[in-house]
Amino acid sequence: MAIQHLHDRNRMNVPTPANAGSSFDARGLAGLPLWVHTCAWGGILALVLLLIGASHSCDGRNVWRDWTEAKELRRSAYAERIYPEDLLRTRANSWSNLTYVLVGFYAIALGCHDLRRKHSAEDGYLIHTPPMSILFGVTCCSLGFGSGLFHASLTRWGQQLDVAAMYAPLVVLIAINLGRWIPVVKTPGLPKGFPTWPILTGLVLVTSFLLYQYKWSMSSGVVLPTLILTVGAFALLDRFRPRQKLVLRWLGLSTLALVAARICWQLDVAGKFSGPDAWLQGHAIWHLLTGLSLACMYLFYRSEVNLNRLEKPLFPEKNLQRTIPARSGDQGEG
Repeated sequence: MAIQHLHDRNRMNVPTPANAGSSFDARGLAGLPLWVHTCAWGGILALVLLLIGASHSCDGRNVWRDWTEAKELRRSAYAERIYPEDLLRTRANSWSNLTYVLVGFYAIALGCHDLRRKHSAEDGYLIHTPPMSILFGVTCCSLGFGSGLFHASLTRWGQQLDVAAMYAPLVVLIAINLGRWIPVVKTPGLPKGFPTWPILTGLVLVTSFLLYQYKWSMSSGVVLPTLILTVGAFALLDRFRPRQKLVLRWLGLSTLALVAARICWQLDVAGKFSGPDAWLQGHAIWHLLTGLSLACMYLFYRSEVNLNRLEKPLFPEKNLQRTIPARSGDQGEG
């Protein structure tokens, strides 16, 4: 029965637990080396200590006095109380941006981990292309910095950086999808072709700069949903690519987190989520949940299994025939 089970798995080209476990762990967060978690959480701890020290050293001084203020300083769009003379003019809405930085640190560490390890045959595009993980991590960190700067300072430049940085991780997700569809381009003199990730990285940087440069001439209510729907359209197209398998629960969790984040955002703007002095602010929850949504989308693409690379039987038929003992009733069969 055990040999017949292996024979069935061989015909279906399904990896056995023995050779699939390590690659599955590498595609998620389980089984990662300790240094990956240490880098991510150690970086967050360092930032927390740095911000606490900066807040104490700037106590009683308005460090944002000479900056051009955003209209939100005088007429807040959010429920949280504003402290005009503090380094962190809004507290919960500022601290919660560390969520994006944590996601970014993990993506960068995972990209570095992928650079150091040997890849499995069935690993998907994102694991086989570590620079895209690093790029996604950098844009998440820039989102945490930009949004954190805006909510801490309530300045016009902070607002511009906040909105532009909000687009960048989504642009990277679109670039990852394009790379999954066209990983290489045929080039004379290069038998394996030229990888597209350097081109896609350049396009991400140029696009992000243009979105920053022309932020005030574009509506975030149009650009942001367009980018989100584009990422969603690629996820829908993946349903028609049977040779690429992804773990759908990550896509579902990302969608649920995004919907919940939008509800919290609307309740906060309407002043129905919490009081002005509560640490649990609706917009802070928006930061936490959208950070979770980005993390789930990253893990969604990281979970990809490329079945095209599993065409070779794991247990060749001739080897199976040698290991299956002949039964007494089968000896006369030709």
